[in-house]
Amino acid sequence: MTEFEKKVLRTVLKIPLGEVRTYKWVAEKIGKPKAYRAVGRVLAKNPFILFIPCHRVIRSCGDLGKYYLGKKIKLDLINLEKKIKNMI
Repeated sequence: MTEFEKKVLRTVLKIPLGEVRTYKWVAEKIGKPKAYRAVGRVLAKNPFILFIPCHRVIRSCGDLGKYYLGKKIKLDLINLEKKIKNMI
């Protein structure tokens, strides 16, 4: 895994439960503001899908973007996390 990939995954780990951020936000956080597409490619091959919440990353326009398990599951996970956050 490259340093870039590690930075992307570590940054995604910091997105709070029940919240979303954009691919661009992740790119800016790692100091590569124009690398938002590369961020998407890293997340598309996330080897730790159960532990690194790549479903919390969406497009800047508000669209969910792609997800390994499908858009419906991505949306379901986001909504479930919001419910859990509100219960805490």
